[in-house]
Amino acid sequence: MKQNMHNHNLNPASSLKRELSVLNAWALAFGCVIGWSAFVMPGTLFLPNAGPVGTMFAIQIAAFTMLIISYNYTYMIGKFPIAGGEFVYASRAFGKLHGFICSWFLALSYLCVIPLNATAFNLILRILFGDFFSFGYMYSFSGYDIYAGDMIVVAFMLISFAFISFLGARVTGVLQTVMVFILLGGLAVITASAVFLSLYQGTFSLNPMFSPTGDSNHFVQIMAVLVTAPMSYVGFDIVPQLTEETKFPTERVKVIMDASILMGLLVYIVLAFLACAYVPTGYSNWSEYLADLGNLSGVRSLPTLNVSYQVLGRAGICIMACSIFTAMFTGIVGFYMATSRLLYAMAREGILPYWFAYVNQRRMPVNSVVFCFIASCVACLLGRAVLGMIFDMASIGAAIGFAYTSLAAYKFATHEKKTDVRVWGILGFLFSLAFAFLLLVPLPGLNVSLSFNSYVALMVWLTLGIIFYNLSVRENQKFGVFVS
Repeated sequence: MKQNMHNHNLNPASSLKRELSVLNAWALAFGCVIGWSAFVMPGTLFLPNAGPVGTMFAIQIAAFTMLIISYNYTYMIGKFPIAGGEFVYASRAFGKLHGFICSWFLALSYLCVIPLNATAFNLILRILFGDFFSFGYMYSFSGYDIYAGDMIVVAFMLISFAFISFLGARVTGVLQTVMVFILLGGLAVITASAVFLSLYQGTFSLNPMFSPTGDSNHFVQIMAVLVTAPMSYVGFDIVPQLTEETKFPTERVKVIMDASILMGLLVYIVLAFLACAYVPTGYSNWSEYLADLGNLSGVRSLPTLNVSYQVLGRAGICIMACSIFTAMFTGIVGFYMATSRLLYAMAREGILPYWFAYVNQRRMPVNSVVFCFIASCVACLLGRAVLGMIFDMASIGAAIGFAYTSLAAYKFATHEKKTDVRVWGILGFLFSLAFAFLLLVPLPGLNVSLSFNSYVALMVWLTLGIIFYNLSVRENQKFGVFVS
């Protein structure tokens, strides 16, 4: 491969700056694992499909598979401690075309979280304050009403977080760390209060243990939740994207990733149990309550807020709302960083137009951040219904990233005759392949595959990737760079 890298559009100081501590890196990873969806999925996905016991089994199995996959990431980071993560691993192992395929789909799973968390601000504001911000009806798209007031809130959030991203990795890392501790602190207060009250009143009940409204087969119920694992835990893998900005030895990376996975598992379990622990008056159990969520409004419409109100009243609402808002913050900031670093690395290698690789005086890939901002704004204009479709198929992107990393680890370990890494590599690849297969291929009796609309969104993203790839190839040919 001939590589004659040109530097038009590139700042001479194109390397990123090492400013992130161990705690900062962990906060960024954990903050990406736990976002707005973690507070919503217990009531809309986990419990309705599998009940509390099925959910517990599913998310624990999912965490176990992620720990195996994180082992493969640790091995690959040790070999290639540079920004780009999965793109670099796939490129070095199988060529840059595979690197592009891997990273383009992974970028989707990263990028879609930004507008999802941004628009979630409107949802939580609507729950807390009614339709105060829903003024200036603009249009409806895919059954979802778009209001000017909501878009103003979203635009403010996206601009604010893009600005934070411009300030540098150190500022972003410190802010993320503070927000993560606020998130965990609020959740700890609510959990402790709920446990104390349930022990005092003797009212705590998880019945029914499995979902009475889901498939009657308990295995199928568990699989319905387990298949969400790539998107439930995506975020621990942003650590490789930040490798060039960390100021600690790569040996600590595995501890950081595993800690973010295990802490994420704990939070998912806590939120799932809180969602079914206390039900409003008029419902005999959590199943009846969750089945009626579509007819409810205000605090009752979000089970994790409802339990906060049940145990601590208005103070509980404020505490849980702070945790939810900080979860949105950490999700947006973390994935702004992860997506921009991935795009930056792809451009630096000549696989995307070099515009994406420009860095400012603070050594931040500002153009990549700008792209994330613009793409997020466009996605927000399509409404939550379309964003939900994108989120559903974004699990494919995460699974592809996991699969490529695990297979790359297997390939390099084979050459180096490292049997343990080969075992974890092939296991990680098979788990990732199974997740992707279950999402893509409808199977009789196992209704966990993507909807038709999600397939359409997947094709749109694939088409956009082909366009960008062809543009980069033409640009490389013009400047005498050959991509292989």
